[in-house]
Amino acid sequence: MEEKNGLLEQEAEAVIDEATVSAVSEPVVEAAEEKEEKQVEIVGVGFRTAGKTYYFSPKGHQLTLGTPVIVETARGVEMGKITIANRMVSEREIVSPLREIIRPATAADISRYEENQRLEVRAAEICKQKIRHHKLEMDLVSVEYTFDNSKLLFYFTAENRVDFRELVKDLASVFKTRIELRQIGIRDEAKLMGGFGVCGRPFCCSSFLSDFVQVSIKMAKEQNFSLNSAKISGACGRLMCCLRYEHDVYEEAIKVTPTVGSYVSTANGLGTVVETRPLAGTIKVKLDEKAEAPKLYAVRDIKVLRSKGKGGLQPDDDIEALLAEEQARVAEEPVLSEEKAAHLEKTDEAREGRRKNQQRPPRKKERPAGGVQQQNGDRPPKNKNKNDRRPQRPRRDGGKRDGNAERKKESGSGEE
Repeated sequence: MEEKNGLLEQEAEAVIDEATVSAVSEPVVEAAEEKEEKQVEIVGVGFRTAGKTYYFSPKGHQLTLGTPVIVETARGVEMGKITIANRMVSEREIVSPLREIIRPATAADISRYEENQRLEVRAAEICKQKIRHHKLEMDLVSVEYTFDNSKLLFYFTAENRVDFRELVKDLASVFKTRIELRQIGIRDEAKLMGGFGVCGRPFCCSSFLSDFVQVSIKMAKEQNFSLNSAKISGACGRLMCCLRYEHDVYEEAIKVTPTVGSYVSTANGLGTVVETRPLAGTIKVKLDEKAEAPKLYAVRDIKVLRSKGKGGLQPDDDIEALLAEEQARVAEEPVLSEEKAAHLEKTDEAREGRRKNQQRPPRKKERPAGGVQQQNGDRPPKNKNKNDRRPQRPRRDGGKRDGNAERKKESGSGEE
């Protein structure tokens, strides 16, 4: 009976614990969901064509696309246009604190903006004159006034670093405002100035690309473009941005397309791939047994026997066909007769014997009997010139190492 009461108490405690856990966990989950689902109202503002879009708080205004607005940025008060109408986005997508719209632009604001554009043209002419006066190696690209005329920005390009401190002083004395010079790259220059590409359309960077994309020469190779720099480069001198557009599609198509040089099986026989068209899904094959022009086949209608540039068997190789090809090659090899095989064997043995004879041990230095080295006096005289009549000079060591006893006595260094 006591055991039964103990089991009932344990079950009751377990039920209480489960209820407590659920009561505690449910508010936590709900709070997390509320935090994730918290939405913020924003509008997108752009300041130039094909420029980046920045989020601002609408401050209770209902704004439509293209509406001019006055906002405050890091550079000061500026005028932009609405590129994204009122929208609710997650709080995680914005950077707090979010700046607010000052006001929708009025007629006076628009008139002032147009006046600033006329002042920018005059400022560009003056700046070019000052650059020539100071003989600076730089090219002015664009001039920009902030909306409240608190800052004047000059954008320029230069191959090397430029010391423009004196130029800034002259410009500040003329315009009586804060001057800022910014050196930009050649791509930014093309984006600011605009123009038409080889396709006849306006530059992508100046018409709709908000940021520059990464382009590599690998993209041109995979799309079978000529690697001539004049054909794959834009007006800025860099690789064309449009090479990026079809790159992902080409990558997927190349995965299922045999490479040039692969050995394939077709309905008309075996052959080698001489041309590929990944987007169309077709290849051209030069047949082995037929002396005719390459034929066009769909990728799905051929079978790859051996891929080019791959060592050993691959997943797409036909093992049975490769084995049959190897057996046919071995069968075609000439069989050596017994006499020719014996002759080759003797030739190999003779070659091996000559190689062993050539490997002689090094000669050892001969020594006199008893293991005593020869003294200097016992060594044979060196070959002297027969016309040399000069007497032999005594040794500097006093004849200690010389075997001539008479010379020792004359020098007085020898023992009597």
